[in-house]
Amino acid sequence: MERQWGDAAQSLWSHWQDGRRMDALPAACRPATREEGYAIQAQVQAVSGRSSFGWKIAATSAAGQAHIGVDGPLAGRLLDGQVHDPGMTLSLRGNLMRVAEPEFAFRMRRDLPTRSHDYTTEEVLDAAGTLHPAIEVPDSRYADFARVGAAQLIADNACAHQFVLGMATSADWRGVDLSQHEVHGRLEGRLERAGKGANVLGDPRAALTWIANELSRLGVGLRAGEVVTTGTCMQPLDVQPGDHAIADFGLFGRVNVRFSD
Repeated sequence: MERQWGDAAQSLWSHWQDGRRMDALPAACRPATREEGYAIQAQVQAVSGRSSFGWKIAATSAAGQAHIGVDGPLAGRLLDGQVHDPGMTLSLRGNLMRVAEPEFAFRMRRDLPTRSHDYTTEEVLDAAGTLHPAIEVPDSRYADFARVGAAQLIADNACAHQFVLGMATSADWRGVDLSQHEVHGRLEGRLERAGKGANVLGDPRAALTWIANELSRLGVGLRAGEVVTTGTCMQPLDVQPGDHAIADFGLFGRVNVRFSD
């Protein structure tokens, strides 16, 4: 199977680099299970030659799951080269989804290695270091991403594309109920939306715990220094060239990104 997964990864990575779309992976190398999807995802990183910056969680709300046609969250890899500083201008050329997603992100301060039983939320939060406001700009290498299913979406890095990481907050985030914390997103001059942490699997801390256990079951684990972005906390902002997207996390700070052709 190693060769088939390598073929799938090569196809996905070449489509990613060229901004092309496929209907589905070829039948000979198409994953049938989540585990096979994650095996291909690991091969995509190997083919890319890029190191890991961290992880993303897709489909952490009912609306997000409906949008991509799955019934639960998916984990994807954030790779060096797709992570940007606030204020950067990102091109939308070749981007099919064209959305900006305000997200709570955490940087880990120590490892959560694989083990035979689940981590508790308390254990995961103890291993977390800093909280960051963030904006994800996802995309898919599939022409109809809502129809290919969870295994193929996982193989495609759970729709990872570009990611903007804000400064670590200096506020005491551990003393705040993140599920009730409001976030305001806007496209300057034309659109404003609001959301809160409860839209992220009920609580961004629950989402962080979910991915720690998902990666542990896969034999991967979370490592110190890695960033985890936990999924959009509001209806995504539909963006177009010329837009300036701003995500305001209140006492946790703000993060922004501009878009061009």
